Amino acid sequence: MTAKELIEPLVEEKTTSRQKVAVAVLLTANFTLAVDFSILNVALPHIGRDLGFTTANLQWIVTAFALCAAGFTLFFGRVADLFGRKRLFLLGMILLGVSSLAAGLAAEPVMLLVARVGQGIATAMVTPAALSLLTTMFTEGPARARVLGLSGALMAAGFTTGAALGGLLIGLVSWRGAFFINVVVAVFVLAVAPFVLNDQKAVEHRPRLDTPGAITVTLALVALVCGIATAGEKGWTNSAAWGLILAAIVLFAIFQVIESRVSEPLVAPALLKRSNVAWGNLAGLLAFATETSLVFPLTLYLQEVLGLNAVTAGLIFAWLGIGTVTGGLIAPRVIGKTSSKVAIVVGFIVQGAATLPLAFVSDHQGWILPLLIVTFIGGVANLVVIVGYTVTSTTSVPSDQQGLATGLITMSQQVGITLGTPIMSALVTAFATETLLPGLQFAMGINAAICIVSALLVAVFLRLPSTPSAA
Repeated sequence: MTAKELIEPLVEEKTTSRQKVAVAVLLTANFTLAVDFSILNVALPHIGRDLGFTTANLQWIVTAFALCAAGFTLFFGRVADLFGRKRLFLLGMILLGVSSLAAGLAAEPVMLLVARVGQGIATAMVTPAALSLLTTMFTEGPARARVLGLSGALMAAGFTTGAALGGLLIGLVSWRGAFFINVVVAVFVLAVAPFVLNDQKAVEHRPRLDTPGAITVTLALVALVCGIATAGEKGWTNSAAWGLILAAIVLFAIFQVIESRVSEPLVAPALLKRSNVAWGNLAGLLAFATETSLVFPLTLYLQEVLGLNAVTAGLIFAWLGIGTVTGGLIAPRVIGKTSSKVAIVVGFIVQGAATLPLAFVSDHQGWILPLLIVTFIGGVANLVVIVGYTVTSTTSVPSDQQGLATGLITMSQQVGITLGTPIMSALVTAFATETLLPGLQFAMGINAAICIVSALLVAVFLRLPSTPSAA
């Protein structure tokens, strides 16, 4: 794809230099937050040794971040609509910079965990605000799809780059460098963003924030993510994990009752009744859950079964990352020639078909080349789904609800990432025999089956709006 093809839709909308800089700033922020999801994975043992974490408590470095990033994203998505997306974006970047600086200087576990909470809350603030600023910057059509495609591609690149960058920083500098990079990015964004970002003018009537609904849904999401994380750590038969998941279900039910009774709900029932919003976000959750969780069994397969070292395994995942970036770039073209629904359905089918051969891998290293081919294709297809669901879930949503819509998108992403790996881990453990291979085969086969079932569900139940509203 040439540079002319990448910017052509933006030119059609007469994009100004200021808008182009604004897009670059927003994409830089989102890329940095995507890197944060994976940059510490390689560094966890080093952090544990330096700060005195026990092995059992290491997972809280990741979980503390994930709990807040997923739990508060819907709340802050609505706050962005009510009090200003630009304002929330800038406040989130300030919090990201401060909490990252605190994490980089942490001398003991509590300080690091508090800083990780701050980073998670900053992510919940910045991501929906940035996405809603992007979606309201362009009208629905090729330009918006292209920008969302670039955002998806950079997000995928961030996940992959994070792991590689984490390893590089540990080897050359220190794990603390992973946090100090955020400080530099935050300073850059805060220096430029106030001058290039435009927010919509405040509406004459500013709705009241639905505080009971906000508290309930935040507690529900935190309970859900914590339950999933506990199940991943202690197994899916753990009573505490299921207690938290049950509590989340009860809280979601209470939230639904609250939303049906308040005059100005946090989530307008009419928005959730839109087929494209409800089914689009479910598709996004499943897309993130399937592809990000595939890294877990593949890591075990490459290193424990085939005996490859960590560097070689990392290079293979980098190839997968190139596939996802490619998918993010071609997705807008697929959507433009068909529709976002077709992109989701076809993307899931191709992703499932590419993943299915992994259910038949053996302990022979001759599988490395086929694995490279199918993971690349699966990565391309997955990003087509992700861009498709992002476009679908924001189509025909009024401008004053774009923050909420992008908050739902971010929530689907965060929950999907958190949900997938514990499930894959449980499947591997349950079906492993004398060796890991049978469990790995079964888990990757189930992963492929979920993709195919997802395609069928979207094909049958998702309905796109007939006449999109102006953004």
